[in-house]
Amino acid sequence: MGMVTFVDETTSGGRADGWEFEVAEERLALRELIRRRVFQEVAERRAAGLVKLPEQPDAERQAETALTAFGRNGFLVLVGDRQVTDLDEVVHLPLGTEVTFLKLVPLVGG
Repeated sequence: MGMVTFVDETTSGGRADGWEFEVAEERLALRELIRRRVFQEVAERRAAGLVKLPEQPDAERQAETALTAFGRNGFLVLVGDRQVTDLDEVVHLPLGTEVTFLKLVPLVGG
């Protein structure tokens, strides 16, 4: 099992602290990597009591929303220093890989 680090950034220069995520496989399709990240976030929010019934998010629906956002260029994904543009591309995830989710911020007036 390996660990990858997820980092959230914005094109305006914001960068959140990274958090580690355990991945059993060394190769994984980007679609599955995004899906697992979303499921983990939903589980952590539920465990921390950050959401209460009936507002608890459906992890599957949240994952589909994230995948749709990726398809509409709502964010980019960099694995190491390489941008991955296809959800079905299998990415190599050696121990310590940084996976950056770069949220695209629209230009003012654009």
